[in-house]
Amino acid sequence: MEKDRILLFIPAYNCEKQIKRVLEQLDDKVMRYVTEVVVVNNRSTDDTEKQVLDYKLFHWSMPLKLLRNEDNYGLGGSHKVAFDYALKNGFDYVIVLHGDDQGNIHDFLPVLKKRIYRAYDCVLGGRFMLKSRLKGYSAFRTFGNVIFNFLYALGIRQRVFDLGAGLNMYSTDMLKDRFYYRFPDDLTFNCCMLMAVRYYNQTARFYPISWREDDQISNVKMASQAMKTFRILFRYLDCPTSIRGDYRDKYVEHYRAEEIG
Repeated sequence: MEKDRILLFIPAYNCEKQIKRVLEQLDDKVMRYVTEVVVVNNRSTDDTEKQVLDYKLFHWSMPLKLLRNEDNYGLGGSHKVAFDYALKNGFDYVIVLHGDDQGNIHDFLPVLKKRIYRAYDCVLGGRFMLKSRLKGYSAFRTFGNVIFNFLYALGIRQRVFDLGAGLNMYSTDMLKDRFYYRFPDDLTFNCCMLMAVRYYNQTARFYPISWREDDQISNVKMASQAMKTFRILFRYLDCPTSIRGDYRDKYVEHYRAEEIG
């Protein structure tokens, strides 16, 4: 069976303390499935970039690239950079693993070994599934996420176990139309991706993952994030075709990044 070309995309912003630990997850068990690793630095103001370059220097055999966004595009914008890169370079799939070391790519090894991903357009990490494992995540935040998952499930009429974990996998076939360009450049990017799966009749499977919070610095402003998440859902419920509209606060014609090192 022909081997799939899989890009591992690591979005990184001010995670100098965690990014090396994320890269150290990429042992032989993982890299036997991954064709290339791309870290997309979203204009970090700390030493995130230096940590990646130092790691690359001592692991020269790893197919690792570091890209620096032309501007601070946000998490959603970094996804757009990576998705474009995957499409332009002939990859079959993109795995997203956040650079703050909250998720563990080894949780997806069964997905890769059994090629579960081939049966779906995307496989999404579910932090709130029965077999998932949370460490350092407050009961209040867990409850809030479960409520949002329930509301989105009602809205798109299918089960939802997470609105945006830091471990997901997408087929590039589902990305070819670049519908994602119109989605928010912030953390709510994944909310729109979830609704797009439903609207465009794509297939998704949630998969249980582990998630931990230790020394990470959250970029989530809970009140404003909750309100924006609600607004996205209500906009879709009012008019599902609105998913084809532009959700961004600022128009960007091209999401560009340069290779560093």
